[in-house]
Amino acid sequence: MSGEGAGAPSAASAEAGPARAPGTAAPAGPAGSPVAVDTRTALRSRPFRLLTVGWAFTNFADSVLAIILAVWVKDLTGSNGAAGLVFAALGLPALVAPVLGQIADRVSRRRMLVVSYLVGAVTLLLLLAVRGPDQVWLVFAVTVVYSGVGFATAAAQSGLIRDMLPDDALAPANGRLTTIDQVFRLLMPVVGAGAYALAGPVPLVVAASGAFAVAALVVGRIALAETPPTAAADREPLLAEATAGFRHLVRTPPLGALTVALVVAFAAVGLLNAVSFAIIEDGLGLPPELLGPISSVQAVTAIVAGLTAARLVARWGSQRLVAVALVVLGVGVVPTLGSHLVAVMVGLGAVGLGVTWAIVGFVTERQLRTPAALQGRVSAATNMLLNVPQLGLTVLGAALVGAVDYRAMLVVTVVVILAAAVLALRGRVSTEPDRAG
Repeated sequence: MSGEGAGAPSAASAEAGPARAPGTAAPAGPAGSPVAVDTRTALRSRPFRLLTVGWAFTNFADSVLAIILAVWVKDLTGSNGAAGLVFAALGLPALVAPVLGQIADRVSRRRMLVVSYLVGAVTLLLLLAVRGPDQVWLVFAVTVVYSGVGFATAAAQSGLIRDMLPDDALAPANGRLTTIDQVFRLLMPVVGAGAYALAGPVPLVVAASGAFAVAALVVGRIALAETPPTAAADREPLLAEATAGFRHLVRTPPLGALTVALVVAFAAVGLLNAVSFAIIEDGLGLPPELLGPISSVQAVTAIVAGLTAARLVARWGSQRLVAVALVVLGVGVVPTLGSHLVAVMVGLGAVGLGVTWAIVGFVTERQLRTPAALQGRVSAATNMLLNVPQLGLTVLGAALVGAVDYRAMLVVTVVVILAAAVLALRGRVSTEPDRAG
């Protein structure tokens, strides 16, 4: 019932926040030289167009897989608990995200994207060997690898976009990519569920694998002068390198305040996820299968948020947008305490707006405030910090929902998210983005 936490993948997703008013200075390229590139021209450039096409194919695959993996395990085993473990498997690679980020900062990010997509395409084909409950372990194994591909591509894509676009184009670019993501999340549950019911999982697995292969082919055609990785002689010790992304987030204003705010808020959203079925069944008195259609309103408003985020960043700045977004998110949870369907749907629409605005605002600000040589590790650190606490709170909430009134957990969710909105406004803002390697 929640929106994406960064990137997801998908996180990936969007990043925002100009360090200056658009048009006040020519943006600097990776080497520090002025680059007088119009924002619209940059977004129409061949590299970004190819990246956008690749992104669309991977989001198609993600949307298909998000539908079938848990349902498939449920059909194979008859166990709700086993189906729930699919979501744990999806979150597990977050624990190795810093390692993936370190790799992204040591290699060509374009090549890392291509290799990751090819790994995803090949790995998914292993699902064709699943014939019954005895092979359910293979579904879990492929799920872990597939999710790891998502974390790897998120780390690589952040730096690639930073090299590809001028500062003022980052927010519109991230908004566009987020919009594509949400369009697939809106359409594919209906199309994919129908295809699964008619033909089973095999056609969907093949389609997802093919989509990853096409994405690899498209991204492989991108021609771009990437920022070179830090020379071996200048690198820090291994542990220091692996933790550099976390240290950068903490020490760089306003990223420190924004990171803490989003960690707190998105962890609280984990409680909302945990009580989703209770809201539908106990609060609204509806069957649980209506969760998907009711929650789809989030995808609609998330599309609106993706299309409007760049203008709001230009008007308010990233830090204010994140704070406002968290207020919208917190207020959106309030109607889920009641039993009025229309009010709940309006509230969930606000949740979709708030989550997407917050992600676009934060990720762009993160891109702008991060040196090119650190982009992968900082992106990976973000993904780990936002995903692991949310997963933990979702598991905790699921354990408590039978013993604690779900509305009490929702009250906690609202209070924590609104507190996070206040935290988002703390911290000084430096005057210039950091492009240095």
